[in-house]
Amino acid sequence: MTNDRDQHPYFSLDPDTVMDALESLGLACNGRLFALNSYENRVYQVGIEDDSPLIAKFYRPGRWSDAQIQEEHDFCFELAEAEMPVICPIKLHNAQSLITSKGFRIALYPQQGGRAPELDQMDHIFTIAQNIGRLHQVGRTKTFSHRPALTLERFGYESQKACLDLGLPESLKEAYQSVTTHLLQKLEAQFSELSDVPRIRTHGDCHMGNILMRDDRLFFVDFDDTLTAPAIWDLWMLLSGTKDEQRAQLEEIIEGYETFSSFDTKWLRFIEPLRTLRMMAFTAWLSKRWDDPAFKLHFPWFNTERYWGEHILEMKAQLAMLDEPPLSILR
Repeated sequence: MTNDRDQHPYFSLDPDTVMDALESLGLACNGRLFALNSYENRVYQVGIEDDSPLIAKFYRPGRWSDAQIQEEHDFCFELAEAEMPVICPIKLHNAQSLITSKGFRIALYPQQGGRAPELDQMDHIFTIAQNIGRLHQVGRTKTFSHRPALTLERFGYESQKACLDLGLPESLKEAYQSVTTHLLQKLEAQFSELSDVPRIRTHGDCHMGNILMRDDRLFFVDFDDTLTAPAIWDLWMLLSGTKDEQRAQLEEIIEGYETFSSFDTKWLRFIEPLRTLRMMAFTAWLSKRWDDPAFKLHFPWFNTERYWGEHILEMKAQLAMLDEPPLSILR
């Protein structure tokens, strides 16, 4: 029989535990603690006596191995050495960036203010793509040994199974299984056609919440999902709006990206397949985390019959999108 502490890995992570963990590392906390928006991990802004606040990230137990986390950190350090605008974990006096205290694995970061870029401004899109091109230039120089890769098995089949096993209403299981099975069959064929597209080290979760802008400077944060993937995985989320709007955005993306890295138009055929996988993986992520009280608090609309019915309709729309010609540009 499991208790709440076994079921929810953050059950014991109260403010006193957070500050005790940091003070055990020799840091003098001033008692000011502010929880930041983060669901997979727990992230806090912690006040430090006579110094700037620090950001403390408590990794979700059981998600990544030590080697996978260290590889995330090392990639950030490589990028920083290449003068990329990334927020790296802090190395303490023993030169370690991954810390274990109070039963949690922790990384500390300097506080960095900023706001999300505005994707209706073409100069923001250009700047982001330019810096993703720099990031990928570094990403191509080595390979990951421990981090996962973006695969159809991991993002597609495992996501389908998680949704079927965890909370999907019985009345909708058949409809969900039918549409996602058809999607996966189409994706199998499309991924096979694109098997020669190189996979590189990527940020892995390059949405606007993980990019900050301040005083016209840009910073990449949160490499928690860094993985091996096609380069377009870090780029397609810059697209929004109508097809014509996306074509205009794509022109800026390619022009900015090619400042540092070459762009292969074959990658455009990956956009809708990758969008489909991200949608499936996001819903599976919510399903797998639904026993965490934080998820019920912040995603109250999830796991209702209405949500699942709308998600099935979205999957049917993606099934049609996969048959559409890929986004194109005049080159």
